[in-house]
Formats: sequence, C-alpha cells, structure tokens
Amino acid sequence: MLLDRINGPEDLKNLTREELSQVAQELRQEIIQVCAESGGHLASSLGAVELITALHHVFDSPRDRLLFDVGHQAYAHKILTGRRKQMPTIRKEGGLSGFTKVSESEHDAITVGHASTSLANALGMAFARDALGQNYNIVAVIGDGSLTGGMALAAINQIGYQQKRMLIILNDNEMSISENVGALNRYMRTLQIQRWFQDVEDAGKKALQAFSRPLAQMVSRAKDSARNFFDPASDNPFKAMNVRYVGPIDGHDLGQLVYVLSKIKDLEGPTMLHVVTKKGKGLEYAEKDPIKWHGAVPHDPKTGTAPASKGYSWSSAFGDAMIELAKEDPRLFVITPAMREGSGLVKYSQTHPHRYTDVGIAEDVAVTVGAGMALQGLKPVVAIYSTFLQRGFDQVLHDVAIENLPVIFAIDRGGMVGADGATHHGVFDIAYLRSIPNMSIALPKDTSEMRAMFRGALKHGGPVAIRYPRGNTDQVAEGTWPEMEWGSWEWLNPSEDVVILAGGKALEYARKAVKDLPGVGLVNARFVKPLDHNMLESIGRTARAIITVEDHQKMGGFGSAVLEFLAERGLTPKVRVLGIPDQFFDHAEVSSIHAQAGIDAQAIRTVLAELGVDVPIEI
Repeated sequence: MLLDRINGPEDLKNLTREELSQVAQELRQEIIQVCAESGGHLASSLGAVELITALHHVFDSPRDRLLFDVGHQAYAHKILTGRRKQMPTIRKEGGLSGFTKVSESEHDAITVGHASTSLANALGMAFARDALGQNYNIVAVIGDGSLTGGMALAAINQIGYQQKRMLIILNDNEMSISENVGALNRYMRTLQIQRWFQDVEDAGKKALQAFSRPLAQMVSRAKDSARNFFDPASDNPFKAMNVRYVGPIDGHDLGQLVYVLSKIKDLEGPTMLHVVTKKGKGLEYAEKDPIKWHGAVPHDPKTGTAPASKGYSWSSAFGDAMIELAKEDPRLFVITPAMREGSGLVKYSQTHPHRYTDVGIAEDVAVTVGAGMALQGLKPVVAIYSTFLQRGFDQVLHDVAIENLPVIFAIDRGGMVGADGATHHGVFDIAYLRSIPNMSIALPKDTSEMRAMFRGALKHGGPVAIRYPRGNTDQVAEGTWPEMEWGSWEWLNPSEDVVILAGGKALEYARKAVKDLPGVGLVNARFVKPLDHNMLESIGRTARAIITVEDHQKMGGFGSAVLEFLAERGLTPKVRVLGIPDQFFDHAEVSSIHAQAGIDAQAIRTVLAELGVDVPIEI
C-alpha cells in the first residue's frame, strides 16, 4: 500500500497523479474499515478524500494552515498527518478526537466541533500573519451546511472588506446532517446546472491533458484555463462581497483539483473555490443514504448491516410528544437548526409539515424566529442540543425572556454525551439559563414526566427549558399525559436525616446509590427553576445533611441554586454539591466521564459514608 510509505504530508509531494489517486482509494478503504469497527463520521469523510489528498499535495502543512469547518470530514487529514495507526482509537477514551484538535496535532489548525467557525478563524490568522510579517497560506475548508450559519456569512462579509490573502474551499455536497436549506443552497444548485459550468469543466480537463505536452504549451493553456475558471455569473453573491470566485469544479477529480489549487494558491486577496462532492463517495450504501451514514455505528463494511438499535430514545419520546400535542393545539410550531434526525423530528416533520421549519445551522436564528412566532400568537418549540443552545444565549435573553414570551426550548443532549467530546458536552445550560429572569427549567426523570412538562409548559407561558439527556428512556402509550404541579418536587424515599436531591440523568445514579438504604432520603428535584421552595425549606430545617447531584457544572448549577436558597433562609444543614468540576472532559463513555467527575452512584456512596451514613461503599 502506498499509505505505508506516507508518514506525513511531505511524502505526498512527489507522487504522480496516478499515485495520488491510489492514495485516495486506500484512504477511502481505511476510513470505511475504521468506521465499520469503531463507528464515526463516515459519509462526510468519504466525500472529502480527494480534496484533502490534493490539499496536502499542493500546500505545506503545518506551515500552511488548513482549517476544517466542524472537522468531522477530516479523517483523511488525520491519516495523512501521522495518525494512521491511532485511527482505531478515534472517539474512544484516550484516543483521537472525532474532530480536529490543536492539542492533538500540529497539523490541526483549530479545535472545532461547532459549525461555521473556520472563516472567522482564518481571517484572524491572516491578520496575525500579516502583522508579524510572515508568509504562509491559509486555507479554510467549509461545507456540510456550515455556510448556512450566520457566523460564516458575516465572516465572508469581513473577508471581502479586509482583502486578506486566503483560500476558502466550499466543499459543496448539498448536505449538512439533513439536506441543506435556504436561499444560498438553492443558488448553489443553479450554479451546477448552468451551461458555463459544463464549459468550465471541459476547459479544465483539456488543460490537464497539456501536462504531457511541451512546457510552453502547458503554461499557455494553464493561463487560459485558469482565466476561464473565474465566475462569469454577474449575480454571484460571493463576488458581490468582493471575494474572488472560482468553480464549481469536480471535487473527486484529483488531477483537476491539484491543477486548480496550484494555480490559485498564491493569488492576492481572498479566493473561494467551489468544489462539488458527494457525501459518502465510494461506498454505495453511504451514497444512497448519507443522512443515516453521517454518523456511523459499528457495522459490516461490505453490506452496511448493523445491530438493531436497542431501546427508545429521549429524542424519539420528544418527537412523539410533539406529534400528539400538535394535534391538540393548532398553534404549536416546531423549529430546528439543522437537527431534524438527531432531535427525533423526522416523523413530526412528515405529520405536521406546515408547522415545522429547519432554519439551517443558525441557532441564533432559530431562537429569534421562535420569538417572532410567539409575538404573533403561535406556541413555538425550539428543538436544540444543549451544546448548540450556547450559540443562541443572547437571543434567549434579549428576544425571548425580556418580554416573557412563551417559547419552549427542548434541550436534547443535556449533560455529558460521550464520544463527541468537549465541544459537545451539554454541561453549561442550567447555569446560564438559570441567570435569566422569567425562565423556567425542568428535568424529567422519564417519558411520562417529559410529556407532563411539555403540556404544562404550553399552559404555563413564558420561556421554558425542558432538558433531557442523550440515551434511552421508557416508552409510554399514546395519550399518556400525567398531571404535574408546575415547579413541584417529588419524594421518592422520605427521610429527615440525609437527603439527596437530584433530577434528570443524575437521579438514575442517586436511585442506584440509595437502593436498600431506607434511611437515606431521595427527592426527584425535577425543577431547577423555580425550586420547590416549600419542600426545600422543610428539608433544610429538618435534614442533617443534603447532597445535590447533577450532570452539569458545579458552578452556577442546581447545587448552587440550593445553596443560595438555604443561605437566604438562614438554614444551615451540611451541603455537599456533586457536579462536573471546573474543567473540560474529553471523549469517553458517559459512565466513565461521570465516574471521573465524581457524580456516579459510587461517588454518592462515598459521600454518604463521609457524612456518617453506615453504608457499604462498594456497589
């Protein structure tokens, strides 16, 4: 295998086009095998193989900075930059990150997990390069829907104004995780079918044939071909923002990629190269269903057969609840920022297509669209992962909460999420949402409570955040709508000595810790805001000690809220707060991270023993 001879990008420099093509084929097979064994971002990485091979052939990483937006399409980049032997560890504890990560390799220009950040990073690097009198290339590869994000579009606006030298590669595969949406995506499709695009492709291929002719003829043809690549379309939005536009070109034609990249790499000012690729390229089942194979589970690489998923997910429970609630209330409307599949909304989008919208990778837009709907009488539900709601914080505060608008936030992946790592752990939402006036925050322990909370939120009014973890829960019969007093807690194991307060995912650990310990109290603290003031005051006056447990940062979270309340009332039981310590955690199994963080059942038992409870520490 040629890959056996490649220990770094420099080993690609002297390869022929035929050898580069062989490298690309071997990379594709390697990625397929790794994802079959370990899971991972399969379809996106397959679609970028030729592009990444060409980039490392033409540019000089790590001196030249290659930025991959989101980073989940960069598996070939990892293999070509000395991490091939580590690829079986990807997304596993102690192994490689599923995204690019600065601390992992000098070839990773940015640490990334959220979309649309590459262009602003690239502009910042260009400022630094020029200010320090240095000379290197900056290449930002943006695709998989990242250009639908407002941050990317705002950065392009600045890039066109500042005129810093850089290359933007638009890796256009028509997809994010779901299909791309928006006017810009529609424009990209019209570019691909215009006659001039076909002419440009033909010109590029003819120019490539010149490699075997005399040097003088080759140079002449290269100049003509490069001139033809520049966009003749008068209504090009990138050209309007003063960014030179080249393409579209075939992103799987290695020869054409190398040729064009070598001709435009040193052009002054900003240049955008539009590259058309196919997500899942080279693997039939991934090409047919790139949505399913965006994030692959371990499977048979030949057939795509994978073990059937077990259980009923929290995301499915949410989607099913929305279908039923929308039948009851014609004002309910669901919004997602490009997360239909992950948020469990496929069936809902089909059942209620006129009360569903996907705004693309634009979380701030999703929140404020919800605000606009609420101002005009709808009852919007914004379905969003915890880690992505961080990107809409100002809009939650400014556009929703100030006027106490009835926008419901369905916060999926609340807490640690596992293999996606530090960029995706949702452990900050309680702290920043709790600080916002008018906001309610609820943590269901099961599907029945989730359904009761969503129905209650529609009646309650004002902004409400309902937070639930990644993973499975119980499935209940259609039409199950338990009654629940808003803001109330629930005794699961009454006691007046030591009482554990926990909600959501943390309640599972607390239940396990107090099993067969009738003397230890346990409360389902299912509302973080408002707290159940009556129950908490009663516990604060009678309990010797209180333990709070949460799958969230200690700072500013549920435990902090309890301490604040007790201090205001002048109540002084011993309080131990168990939560995520003040640090970032890398990717690992959720149970392993919780053990490291000290919030699992074993950690709770240890604290009980420290408080003088006679318990066997080992579970």
